[in-house]
Amino acid sequence: MRLRHIEVFHAVMQAGTISGAAQILHISQPAATKALQHCELRLGLPLFDRVRGKLYATPEAQRLFVEVEKVNRDLIGVRRLAANLRTGEAEQVRLMSVPTLGASVVPFAVMLWSKAFPAARCTLSTNHTREIVTTLLLGEADLALSLQDPHHPGIKADRLAGGPLVALCPLNSPEGALSGPLEVTDIRTELIALAESDPIGALVANTFEAANLRPHSRITVQTYQLARALVEAGAGMAVVDPFTATSVDLKRVRVRPLAPQVMATLYVLTAANAPLTQSARRLVKFLDETAHERL
Repeated sequence: MRLRHIEVFHAVMQAGTISGAAQILHISQPAATKALQHCELRLGLPLFDRVRGKLYATPEAQRLFVEVEKVNRDLIGVRRLAANLRTGEAEQVRLMSVPTLGASVVPFAVMLWSKAFPAARCTLSTNHTREIVTTLLLGEADLALSLQDPHHPGIKADRLAGGPLVALCPLNSPEGALSGPLEVTDIRTELIALAESDPIGALVANTFEAANLRPHSRITVQTYQLARALVEAGAGMAVVDPFTATSVDLKRVRVRPLAPQVMATLYVLTAANAPLTQSARRLVKFLDETAHERL
């Protein structure tokens, strides 16, 4: 059976008449009759008994209808997907992010995106870059934001924005009493450290090493938000990305550019073999705009 035969047969079974099927399919009655006759001819068996102008489904037709009903549901799904792909508004986008971007860039971008496209849907989650890469490769997320290019052959990393690392200094510290760029050689307050396996942590470690310095650190954290919270509590100072710094409590913390300047880069990650849908590309546009605004 061809697809047109399936549509006509299903419509006749639903309507009970040729004229009713023609109305359902928005075609003429002769066209519906011709299509049904051609269907029966190709099958080599009658699907309906014609008695005084009425159609009665044969036992074979009733058995066939069970399977045709499944195909019809699939066709409805295909048409719905095609409409969604055309408008790009009813797709569900699965976005992942490292925690600090999930608390700074993502909320504002998704808010703007959802207002611009009210029918769009989004699933959000946060994780570290290593886990994000695995999720993208498994096809369980469409795109992700990270401050690290994982340099993985199966992952495409596109640069969105970049900005200098900044020092978060408690106001009651020597560094917090001043403003302007902070030289790493002038740091005296205990440093809340980031793991050196972290991209920002590695940049900070390299910066101190280049200056032949070994910062005093007793506390190491896994997330930038925790580093920020510890600084706000007065436990020490921290060097973080500029996006984390946008949410700091300025009544407790002084934000100073680090000198020499060290740049942090925001990347959008996708699976190399999975191009983004129209709706996802629209979301990337809002993420890009929001990242630059936050900087």
